[in-house]
Amino acid sequence: MEYSQDVINRLKRMEGQIRGIIRMMEKGNDCKNVVTQLSAVRSAVDRAIGLVVAKNLEACIREAQEKGATSENAIKEAVDMIVKSR
Repeated sequence: MEYSQDVINRLKRMEGQIRGIIRMMEKGNDCKNVVTQLSAVRSAVDRAIGLVVAKNLEACIREAQEKGATSENAIKEAVDMIVKSR
């Protein structure tokens, strides 16, 4: 599967957020601010997972349709990936 530049950019943004959180911790910032930023990163990761799963599901459904097969397995696999990410 090819990943879009959008997904890669999201991950780079998260990487920057995590570096910022580390700096906050090293400076001894208030834990409420650190937890707020950690929550923001977790939300960003969840959104990235959703996007990757959605794109994968879309590709698998197209592939199944081209082969004349049902897309049930692709849908089940996508649901399993989402469940595992929790």
